[in-house]
Amino acid sequence: MVATDDPAASRWDRVWPVLPYLFILLPAVFALLRDWRPEVPALALAAGVWHWFMVTSRPGRTERPVMVIAYFIVMLAVIGTLIRIDTLFTVTAVAMFIQSFTLITGWWAYAGVVATAGVLVVARPEQGRTPSQMLFSFLVALLVASAIGLVGQAIRDQNENRKVMITQLREAGAKLVALAEENANLQAQLLTSAREAGVLEERQRMAREIHDTVAQGLTGILTQLEAADDAIDDTPAVRSRLSTVRTLARESLNEARRSVQALRPAPLDEAQLATALHGIAARWSRTSGVPASVSVTGDPRPLHGEVEITLLRVAQEALTNVGKHASATRVGLTLSYMEDVVALDVRDDGTGFTLGAANPSNVGGFGLVAMRQRVIRLAGDFEIETAPGQGTGISATIPAIPADSDSGSSDHS
Repeated sequence: MVATDDPAASRWDRVWPVLPYLFILLPAVFALLRDWRPEVPALALAAGVWHWFMVTSRPGRTERPVMVIAYFIVMLAVIGTLIRIDTLFTVTAVAMFIQSFTLITGWWAYAGVVATAGVLVVARPEQGRTPSQMLFSFLVALLVASAIGLVGQAIRDQNENRKVMITQLREAGAKLVALAEENANLQAQLLTSAREAGVLEERQRMAREIHDTVAQGLTGILTQLEAADDAIDDTPAVRSRLSTVRTLARESLNEARRSVQALRPAPLDEAQLATALHGIAARWSRTSGVPASVSVTGDPRPLHGEVEITLLRVAQEALTNVGKHASATRVGLTLSYMEDVVALDVRDDGTGFTLGAANPSNVGGFGLVAMRQRVIRLAGDFEIETAPGQGTGISATIPAIPADSDSGSSDHS
């Protein structure tokens, strides 16, 4: 029998080879207690040794049909002799019924049952029994043996089914282990890809930061220098322009350092988003000479650092584009706090442009691309409404992620 991890099958595999010893030993003890005859222990010992040699010592020996036939011939001969000596050994036949269904497969097991029942009937002393009585005894023994065989066969089939199930479970477990290893490899690959994507994202972030801070600041410096050049004859005006240049340069330098250190922009360090927008609009109005108003609707509340920085950068870039291209006379910024989202609208009454036109400074330039990337990166929506002569409107809508979901990291850019 093949070893298995199933407890029930393992118990039966341990029990059935031992049963013949018990069915030989018990009647031998009672027979000797009743009447001592030396041939009884000799034959009982011979039966036990033969069973040990054929079954217990090497279970694989009985897998060959010839060995099974030899086993039954010797065992039935010894048991028949013992029954002739003492009818108590009739119970030993029960062990042979069990061995028939355990060692022999299929319908051939009933050949062992018939042989055992025949020996059981024939070996018993005649004592005046008629042939019909002997036939009746044979049929009763056959019926009892068949019942025992059916139970044994059911146990055997159940054990075989359990072995098959255990084998299937082991195969499924091996497949699950292989699948887990494959998933681990895929996770490692995903982590590697995520790191590479993180490097690329960081490069894009730094590009946006440099554009939104240093580039915008330098653009303002150049604008002021041009204005100073036009007003070179007016000394007070020149000094005012140069003072503005120094202020812009100092702010741009601070912003550049903060971008390198991945810190929050200066306007948000000590102010909420609405206050920061008022400050940006006021400084832009002073340098451009164009009025810029800021209005806030809804219930202002602290938002996640990424949300506030993104809207701040959109406002800065939009105002820069207005100053460079729109020729506007006024600009309006509207910050709207809603239940699930926060929106920023920047509208001017400038010249506008045609959407989709090949205008690198407006449509295809890095400014609008950077704004769109920033907003989409936070699962937001970015829209542009414009037409020639009708001004331009830029709208950025971002999920209103609360500030308490911020992990506290200083990387908010």
